[in-house]
Amino acid sequence: MKSNELFRASGIMALGTILSRITGFIRGILIVAVLGTALLADTYNVANTMPNILYNLLVGGALTAIFIPQLVRSFAHDDGGDGFASRLITTISLILLVLVAVGIYFAPALVRLYAPEFFTPGFEAEKEISIAFTRYCLPQIFFLGLFTMLGQVANARGSFGPLMWAPIANNIVGILLFGGFLVLSPGTTTETITPLQIQILGWGTTLSVVVQAFVLVPVVKRLGVKLRPQWGLAGLGKSFGLAGWTLLYVLISQLGYLVTVNVATTAAVRSAQEGIVRGVGYTPYTYAYFVMLLPYSIITISIITAILPHLSRLALADNRGEVRTQLIRAVKLVGVVTIPSAVAFLFFGPLITEVIFIGIPIEDSRYIGYVLAALSFGLVAFSINLILIRGFNAFEDTRTQVISIFIINLISVGLSYLFLNLLKTQWITIGLGAAFSISYLFGLLVTLSLLKKHTGKIRVMDFLGQHLRLLAASVAVMAPLFALTQYITWVGVELTAIARAGELAIVMVMGFFGYLIAGKAAGVQEISMLRHLRDSVVRPSKDAE
Repeated sequence: MKSNELFRASGIMALGTILSRITGFIRGILIVAVLGTALLADTYNVANTMPNILYNLLVGGALTAIFIPQLVRSFAHDDGGDGFASRLITTISLILLVLVAVGIYFAPALVRLYAPEFFTPGFEAEKEISIAFTRYCLPQIFFLGLFTMLGQVANARGSFGPLMWAPIANNIVGILLFGGFLVLSPGTTTETITPLQIQILGWGTTLSVVVQAFVLVPVVKRLGVKLRPQWGLAGLGKSFGLAGWTLLYVLISQLGYLVTVNVATTAAVRSAQEGIVRGVGYTPYTYAYFVMLLPYSIITISIITAILPHLSRLALADNRGEVRTQLIRAVKLVGVVTIPSAVAFLFFGPLITEVIFIGIPIEDSRYIGYVLAALSFGLVAFSINLILIRGFNAFEDTRTQVISIFIINLISVGLSYLFLNLLKTQWITIGLGAAFSISYLFGLLVTLSLLKKHTGKIRVMDFLGQHLRLLAASVAVMAPLFALTQYITWVGVELTAIARAGELAIVMVMGFFGYLIAGKAAGVQEISMLRHLRDSVVRPSKDAE
């Protein structure tokens, strides 16, 4: 893939992701305004996260990792790959429908698994609400699968943008749902929420995923892909064989996340028992993680999505040296955005979340910022690791990467339980953010070591120099701005919500332009990527449509 094609494809996807994240922010703000950040929010977020967990655990990871390379190879079939795609979509759809039925039946067991503290005496309301939310949200599994499968078909045919734009429809439905709920039923708590309100929020959330999936149907039709129900497993043996290791990879990852949810909900219940009214459980972690993923989503996912089909073709041609070159290049490009973002989250995490999450006590929004600051250390390593994993996928090696994710989650789980037992209740969720960061920093070294069997040795030094220059440029610009904001706090100036928003806007504008100047002065050539992405958004090519 030529540089300008990659920039253009990444640019149109980045624009879609930016708009998706903006609408997602609005939706998240409304959810926090409706449910708060304490136990009621945890019952909803645990339930709404469960479809994603189960979907990724059993199907999603396999589709993402394997579908595109296999589709690219199926283009050589007489029917252009339509039969292969039809059989795979039919088979996966049946699996997902069975999974939904089983999940709804065993909803109480699922809630006990992910949030066992809700079954503590005195928290019966939280348990019942969480079970109800789970049953209303679990049908999302089927439509998440449909969305992923249709999106991967479009990607394999060179249409990258729609997969990034479809979530906007999801967010719009969510904005209407929670915006209307906020107007008609403000001040809802676990004691006052009614069964009808639970149904409205649960089924409404599922409806947003339904809309997201069906947005892609006309896109696939326009590409000329002829999908139809096609029974049987002919031609799918290799795909399911590869999926076995991918499922193990996802299983390990989700078991690690299970521990995160367990520890976070334990912190929430403990805080309630200790009389702490501030939300310090799973919800603050969820929204801090959501904010952290913004730069990752805008640039990392865009570049990964654009580059994976190209990597698959290079691997098929056994051009290992070029795969290595493309991976290093992608790491450097991603660093241009993720490194300053990580520094900004570290310095200004509480200020960012105070501005974003309005309608809740400032102590609650500030706490989310502390979790965000803890997560910031791992943003760069997390992004690099995801890029390198695509190198394994291009060579259809779903086995070796299991070692990497196992070590990452082993470290994360160990640290999570350590922090649960050592830290005070109000600091446990911040400790979970630190556990995430530390685990991916160590895991990056493991992934680099494992990938050399396919691409030759990729050394940290291949991109460390550029990353250090970006880090120095970011700190040089943002440290004085941080000192200024701290001085304002130190002298006791109480800022209104509008004044805090203005303060953040000034910091962002000065930080952005200062970073561009400092980065160019440091000799980082990839800084020009920002201009290319801007031009690509204004003048996207047909390749990105």
